[in-house]
Amino acid sequence: MGDVWVYIEHKEGFTSPFSYELLGVGKRIAQERGGKVCALVIGENVDSIVKDAFAYGAEKVYLISDSSFKSFRSDLFTKAACTLIEKYGPDIILFRSTTQGTDLSSGIAGKLGVGICADAVNIYHENNVLKMVRAAFGGRFNVTVANERAFPKLVTVRPKAFEMPEKKEGQEGEVVKESLSLSDADSFIKVLDFLKSSVTVNLVEADIIVSGGRGLGKPEGFNLIKEFADLIGGAVGASRAAVDSGWIPYEHQVGQTGKTVKPKLYIACGISGAIQHLAGMRTSDCIVAINKDPDAPIFKVATFGIVGDLYQVIPKLIEKFKAKLGK
Repeated sequence: MGDVWVYIEHKEGFTSPFSYELLGVGKRIAQERGGKVCALVIGENVDSIVKDAFAYGAEKVYLISDSSFKSFRSDLFTKAACTLIEKYGPDIILFRSTTQGTDLSSGIAGKLGVGICADAVNIYHENNVLKMVRAAFGGRFNVTVANERAFPKLVTVRPKAFEMPEKKEGQEGEVVKESLSLSDADSFIKVLDFLKSSVTVNLVEADIIVSGGRGLGKPEGFNLIKEFADLIGGAVGASRAAVDSGWIPYEHQVGQTGKTVKPKLYIACGISGAIQHLAGMRTSDCIVAINKDPDAPIFKVATFGIVGDLYQVIPKLIEKFKAKLGK
């Protein structure tokens, strides 16, 4: 009772370090509820994932390892997760608000008949009640919700909502391993192949993002955005207007219908600041807006604003950064 589980997601045997970010907040909540923070790991040949889970603070790992879980299939992973949940009864289970985390958590919620809080940006414990904060109305407001009846309580958390816990190599803990072997006949899903996109961009985990919008006026404008982003070690983002215009692939889209990001630095170039875009980036630590319209909504959420033509401003910024970085 009181245990908090964190689902560690992976793909083809590899996991991002950010999969462990929820172990920090999970540990705090577990201690407040008199329980332990535990990792939930499902897959094949996941010894390294178990080791890293302990290094990032897990006190116990609940594990199902079998060849049938080599690739993520939501129905099989849901059956495996529910097998562990029904046997060991965690109080709370945390998932990242990613495609995989959302898919699995909703499957578990449906199978167990419990509620779920989606896309939380904060979690805290108050008067013995778990409370979750999530954005509403396109990010204009924060809403606090509490699910007092569900057991377990399922929560998906927006990536980078919490600081990564410190990794301490050599930490160990208890591994609770259950045997479960499923076959293709147990799944409605058949994995035919993995098609890798030619676009390699990871906006969710980027610390710096330089985004372009309709104000670029032409697709060639993203050459300038990319030059600037490469110089300062950032990723290239875009508004929906730029993507819909065919100037840049969808993988770069930030906003309500794109990626939700929380970098340390977000530079919006030629982006007016429609509510759908703000919903995907307004929680960035520092927002710099460059727009020639002084009344653009983006300036209302910007930490720093530059009113001017981006084709004049960005080259000057590039020049200054090159001088500062010695490039």
